[in-house]
Amino acid sequence: MDRLAIVVPCYNEEEVLPITVPELNKVLKDLAAKEKISQDSFVMYVDDGSSDRTWEFIVSCHEEYEQVFGLKLAGNVGHQFALTAGLLTAKDLADVIISIDADLQDDITVIEDMIDKFHEGKDIVYGVRNDRKKDSFFKRTTAQGFYKVMAMMGVRTVYNHADFRLMSKRAVEQFSKYTETNLFLRGMMPLIGYETDCVYYERGERAAGESKYPIKKMIALAWNGITSFSVKPISFITWLGMMIILLSIAAAVYAFGSYLSGHVVAGWTSLILSIWFIGGVQLFAIGLIGQYIGKIYIEVKHRPRYNIETVLADEYYGMDNAKAGKR
Repeated sequence: MDRLAIVVPCYNEEEVLPITVPELNKVLKDLAAKEKISQDSFVMYVDDGSSDRTWEFIVSCHEEYEQVFGLKLAGNVGHQFALTAGLLTAKDLADVIISIDADLQDDITVIEDMIDKFHEGKDIVYGVRNDRKKDSFFKRTTAQGFYKVMAMMGVRTVYNHADFRLMSKRAVEQFSKYTETNLFLRGMMPLIGYETDCVYYERGERAAGESKYPIKKMIALAWNGITSFSVKPISFITWLGMMIILLSIAAAVYAFGSYLSGHVVAGWTSLILSIWFIGGVQLFAIGLIGQYIGKIYIEVKHRPRYNIETVLADEYYGMDNAKAGKR
């Protein structure tokens, strides 16, 4: 039977982990009892430089439960990097990997459905929300707008899917070849190209603690996704510049015609507003191009995306920390 690894990125999750650990342990036991996964399957909790007692709790659980593994990163690197660290570490230990957030808002009961689809030959199974009725109007509207904008930009994503997904070992192996620093996993997974499927579920409330993804981080993730996968914003600026040139020519023709007819165009307000408008467009265009140049600057340095400080695993490693290092 296949060995399952559940990867759980954690950042200051000491309040929710006492609920999460028993729940995920129960999922492993139930699936193993049904002979859908091997008995030595495990959950790997990735500590993303937490400032609370998250890592201490993971260590204590590792000592108490044989199916609890731990991965401690050297500093806070962000959710996408922490998740990547967990995936790339777990692929050396497991045959199939599921990623899920620690807050248990994603429905863990559909993990069995994911495993069933994996056994049917699917390499990637996306966990997709049925709806967003529980979201606030602002969050629901902005989320729907985000997916529409991504589609307009030509970026392939799965609607209402976050980072709750199953991946086969070979899918993670292919993902490991994508070495860019500007990570947007929701856009990268469809690029792998293997056979996929979806399971649908109703997203619940956070089990405990507070969300670690405020609106500021959500906007940053959306912007990173757009600029990492599409150059259409630059094309848009080009077309906007052409439109402004045409409008300026039309305004010049109109002003010259008024002058010939003896009607002088009076007033400085329209002139000042035009200068401000064109100046704003230029600054926006320079800033947008600068974003892309900044991404190139970051990529060409080829710095490690994260550093692993400690690994808590089983005898597969030979000893704890044997795999600690840079990725």
